[in-house]
Amino acid sequence: MAQPDTTLSSGAANASIPASAGVGLRAPHYRDALASPAKPAWLEVHSENYFGAGGAPLRILESLRRDYPLSLHGVGMSLGSADSLDWRHLRQLQQLIHRFEPALVSEHLSWSAFGGRYLNDLAPLAYTESALDEWVRRVSQVQDFLGRQLLLENPSSYLQFECGDYSEAEFLSQLARRSGCGILLDVNNLYLSCHNHGWDALDYLLSLDAERIAEFHLAGHSRNRVGTSFILIDSHNGPVAEPVWQLFRMVLQLVGSRPTLIEWDADLPDWQTLVGQAARADRYLRQSYVQAA
Repeated sequence: MAQPDTTLSSGAANASIPASAGVGLRAPHYRDALASPAKPAWLEVHSENYFGAGGAPLRILESLRRDYPLSLHGVGMSLGSADSLDWRHLRQLQQLIHRFEPALVSEHLSWSAFGGRYLNDLAPLAYTESALDEWVRRVSQVQDFLGRQLLLENPSSYLQFECGDYSEAEFLSQLARRSGCGILLDVNNLYLSCHNHGWDALDYLLSLDAERIAEFHLAGHSRNRVGTSFILIDSHNGPVAEPVWQLFRMVLQLVGSRPTLIEWDADLPDWQTLVGQAARADRYLRQSYVQAA
């Protein structure tokens, strides 16, 4: 029997992140984020990088939190694992949320740990009815513990299970409706998965519950040759590719504007280049707003 549609508050600070572009903050850009006159609308950090009890990263984040709205994006919760929930991890995240009061808190629709062993990648799921039931249970537990809505991000994928009762978009939408979580739509991941599996991006978007989408991600990717073809890898090591920008504009037409993040994690550029990518996203967001009006 389906659980009732529920909605959890994402926190009083949610309104502090407008439908504008922010950047993923990495340590080499701390000084720029603090001192540069070129400022994005908001910042997102990887939660696990700030799980320590003290030190320079936490002090710097406290300083930045006074000037920027903040989002926490996790990579280590491994919600899709067969292991029990990692309550030590969740307590650390809870403490971080209480300390910094982020507007948004997000994780991935994937798994990355089993039996105490951790992968360097986010592994795919079998989108079955039983998996959905378990995800609803686990996400509900996490949200109840944190006292916050969790956004779940569509993964980039390179393999998929033959079994399944839902498409990825249908699974994510059902999970959001039944658990009350939100959706973080990573447009680069959508582009990669469509290329790697032959999915249709428009069909995917039309299968998503647009009202549950609370954030977008944009990032660069790379191409790896496999035999006579290419597979696209979510490497976050360059600017957003032109086809991803084009897909982003289609997403805005279908969904509307949302807070949008530029992710760049490897081969980091200078601060001006990173902020320039956010400025381009902002132009498209403003165009979408004007067209909607």
